[in-house]
Amino acid sequence: MKKLFTNYINTFKGLSTEVWWLSLITLINRAGTMVIPFLSLYLNKSLGFSLENIGWILSFWGLGSVVGTWLGGKLTDKVGYYKVMFVSLLFTGIFFFLLQYITTFVGFCFGIFIVMLVADIFRPAMFVALSAYSKPENKTRSVTLIRLAINLGFSAGPAVGGLIITNIGYNGLFWVDGITCVLAAILLLKVLHPKKAKVLDLVKVEKPVSVYSDKIFWLFFIAMFIFGFTFMQYFSTMPLYYKDICFLSEFEIGLLMGFNGFFIFVFEMPLISWLVNSKHSKVKLIALGLLLVAISFVVLNFTSWLGILLIGMLFMTVGEMIAFPFSNSFALERGKKGNQGEYMAMYAMSFSLASIFSHNTGMQMIDKFGYEFTWYFMSAFAFLGVGILVFLLKILQKKSNQNQRNFTRLNK
Repeated sequence: MKKLFTNYINTFKGLSTEVWWLSLITLINRAGTMVIPFLSLYLNKSLGFSLENIGWILSFWGLGSVVGTWLGGKLTDKVGYYKVMFVSLLFTGIFFFLLQYITTFVGFCFGIFIVMLVADIFRPAMFVALSAYSKPENKTRSVTLIRLAINLGFSAGPAVGGLIITNIGYNGLFWVDGITCVLAAILLLKVLHPKKAKVLDLVKVEKPVSVYSDKIFWLFFIAMFIFGFTFMQYFSTMPLYYKDICFLSEFEIGLLMGFNGFFIFVFEMPLISWLVNSKHSKVKLIALGLLLVAISFVVLNFTSWLGILLIGMLFMTVGEMIAFPFSNSFALERGKKGNQGEYMAMYAMSFSLASIFSHNTGMQMIDKFGYEFTWYFMSAFAFLGVGILVFLLKILQKKSNQNQRNFTRLNK
């Protein structure tokens, strides 16, 4: 047991102090994002919006995320990641305070668009900061540490959120979310100011390759869009499935979703360290992750036994544990060819763009065809993404073999 614990601790060694601070800031910020898992329930149960209206509101959420992510990439390359992260955290907190006072359909569409625009300016900046604070060999593990912070916050957030809803009401979620964003901004100001933080690997390319001309990255982008499209069902349609079909309470839903974050917190870093050392292709591992997400949907149709919810959540959790760190690391590597802010913005935009269509499509499909058909569709769509990644892997292998032959020819 002692050796197992020592090996677990060793997986965290070698990461920079700045990465640890960035992880703590992310943890504080993410612990407050308890509004998001309950947003569809809040709009339906508290404000009385129909599933169709909720779908459109969530599309505006996605649209705000797309615009914010694109703008964040541009601003990061222009003014730097630190300023972008600070402004985003501070104003996201302020706008979350205000969002609770909007009760009309049109008003909430506009409000959630603004909140997500400001919030997701943070994402490309955070990715570039993570790359700057990490040695090249530690980037995948650094990404994993950030994800641990996200999921530790997310494991506590929904459970606490369920208690807040039960004892105070939905409005309490907006106050907690806003306060944690402001606290994260203050901590960023104190510990990661450019005069205090040590940069280890900030890449600046003299003649950058535009991400828009990188065909390999665009194939990867499509696969990540599909991954995001299916994965995000767990934050919109899945809570409704738990509530309406499985008759779980908000607190029980929070515990089930909290299991996802807790499992990732305990097992992701050892798993990623082992996979990094196994030398498997990043694209192959991303495909495996997406395959597990596909399985997580289809198993729900096999039985009405409530334990299948935990099994489905486990498949999805292991899938995201593998897919997210290695996809992020793949994007960071491609970003060294051009402006990193632009590359990381496009990576994040694959998920933001997915959120425009994912939530709305899921809601509309459930409304018209029911949950069973929807889960089969999501599974099939995820399998399509796996196929695209397998195709991408073959292209990369062919290109690698060609480069090896050229190198051998030059050295004869």
